Amino acid sequence: MSPRIEHHVNAAVEQGLTIRQTFNAFNTLLIREVLRFGRIWMQTILPPMIMTSLYFIVFGHLIGPRVGEIDGVPYINYLVPGLILMAVITQSYANVVSSFYGAKFARHIEELLVSPMPHWLIILGYIAGGMARGLAVGAAVTVVAVFFAALDVHSIVDLLGVAILTSALFALGGLINAIYANSFDHITIVPTFILTPLTYLGGVFYSIHMLPPFWQQVSMFNPILYIINGFRYAMLGISDVPVYSTYVILIVSIVLLFGVTLRLFHRGIGMRG
Repeated sequence: MSPRIEHHVNAAVEQGLTIRQTFNAFNTLLIREVLRFGRIWMQTILPPMIMTSLYFIVFGHLIGPRVGEIDGVPYINYLVPGLILMAVITQSYANVVSSFYGAKFARHIEELLVSPMPHWLIILGYIAGGMARGLAVGAAVTVVAVFFAALDVHSIVDLLGVAILTSALFALGGLINAIYANSFDHITIVPTFILTPLTYLGGVFYSIHMLPPFWQQVSMFNPILYIINGFRYAMLGISDVPVYSTYVILIVSIVLLFGVTLRLFHRGIGMRG
């Protein structure tokens, strides 16, 4: 066991939690989050599937033949990785931001804060819930894609790695948004004005090589571009950026955001009256 993990386990034990109790607490949070979005699957899983179908019909079948191929790949196949990961990003984020802010609004987040559960465990529970929804919707969207395009996997390791890390990153982002939110309007600002534009301009529907040189350089500052291209490489074996940059951005961002979130919990920002 590494010193860092041992430290966290010992901290949990000092607060009255054994290893089994720590696992049970995490499992309880995860199951609650899964049941939360699973019971309303017609609102959480079905809409992204319908939206993806429309993307394939409009962009794939109607516009795709005019576009032809991109990097030797039929346009409708080129769309698949971006649409899948777009669903993972939006749903991972949406699950945590709505769940945690709902807990704040109903005032039952205080029950978690006064429990013997360490803050890092609460954070991991919410992240896992967001990942569960993001990956579940991503799998559902993949099923839809089967009916429109010929799917292939270039690297299953990269496919799972990028999908899991991406869902974790945006679940963390949703948690930070929820911590600072003071109304239901606040939980829609970041997805509407930041997340959605960056996703649509992140190469979901096009290769940056199709852009003028100036806009190619501007696109390189969009972190979602690297994430989507990493996933596209995993499926199609093509990418506009080096694949290692995808993992660097994801891992560094997760570590930084986790540290920020843990500090926010310790200081009680947005959670204590």
